[in-house]
Amino acid sequence: MVGEVGAGGCVFVAVGRDDDDADADTLADKVVGLRVFEDEAGRMNRSLLDTAGSVLAISQFTLHGDARRGKRPSFSNAMEPERANQLFEKFCDRCRELGVPVQTGTFRAHMVVELVNDGPVTILLDTKKQF
Repeated sequence: MVGEVGAGGCVFVAVGRDDDDADADTLADKVVGLRVFEDEAGRMNRSLLDTAGSVLAISQFTLHGDARRGKRPSFSNAMEPERANQLFEKFCDRCRELGVPVQTGTFRAHMVVELVNDGPVTILLDTKKQF
């Protein structure tokens, strides 16, 4: 077992070749503050900070896979590994700075990820599209 969290969010992070430090910070700010957890009235109105939740951050370059042409996806939009790891770590550090505990997998390793999705929320966040 490399990383494990209880209540909180599982965040698959794909670093693109055009991403930079500002994107890592912007994404962390959004993830930490996103109100997707239920309040007492059953409405999605609470953030990770409000619920004392944690983040399991998993680097996932394959989210940049482009399968529009042919049968084999292209990953040319993914950032090269060394810089991608730096930005992934920057994202994790920023979440921690904001007060959310973060666990990670092992960068560039084959991982078996078990996820219990307790609720209807799966959201794609792209820092290249305005929030």
